Amino acid sequence: MADSKRPTLSVDQREERGSRAVRRLRREGVVPGVVYGGGDGDCTSFKVDYRALRQVLVDGSALIDLEIAGGKTRPVIVKDQQLHPVRGEVMHIDLLEVRLDEKIQAPVALHIEGAEEAPGVKEGGVMEQVTHQLNIEALPTAIPDFITADVSGMEIAATMHLSELTPPEGVEFLDDPEETIVATVVVPTEVEEPEEIEEETELVGEDGEPIEAEAEEAAAEEESGGGDEGGDSDSE
Repeated sequence: MADSKRPTLSVDQREERGSRAVRRLRREGVVPGVVYGGGDGDCTSFKVDYRALRQVLVDGSALIDLEIAGGKTRPVIVKDQQLHPVRGEVMHIDLLEVRLDEKIQAPVALHIEGAEEAPGVKEGGVMEQVTHQLNIEALPTAIPDFITADVSGMEIAATMHLSELTPPEGVEFLDDPEETIVATVVVPTEVEEPEEIEEETELVGEDGEPIEAEAEEAAAEEESGGGDEGGDSDSE
């Protein structure tokens, strides 16, 4: 029986097989999929309108009521989905039928809030979310659409680990609480401007002395010794 709080996805049974038939479905705006049974190993192929599927996925509910060809609804979760590498559109989706009275393991999105109010950000730090998805265990009905981490109290250079979060009621975190980093406030790197060199570069001669200095010394010697050279010439 469908739950009014859960979105219902109505699909048709799929008889088409093969890559050519699947490509034709996609051109028609239809997404192929498979739903796996709740433990008996059965799987049923289906096809669903892309817009209807997208609406259910955007809704963000972890638990979906699947209705195949107008039949009885069954609770399912998204097991896997293949996305187009460029457009990001869903090209194929795998669903898993679950029992509402048995716990299951599932990935859940992690959101952070309060980043702008964090003291570290106000001091010029940059808030970086490190983990965007958590692995949890819970009854299908207790799986949250997402988990929120309040980072509004983080100081500059601070690091928040999963151990600082309290899981929702009925939910168990499966990731390592001490090793899983939720977010950090990174100290911005200061770029030092190179100092301007005001000293003029001197030209150096073969002997290692500045050419300008050599020229001045030669001029001084010429002035002091010029008379002697002239005298020698006259005496000859």
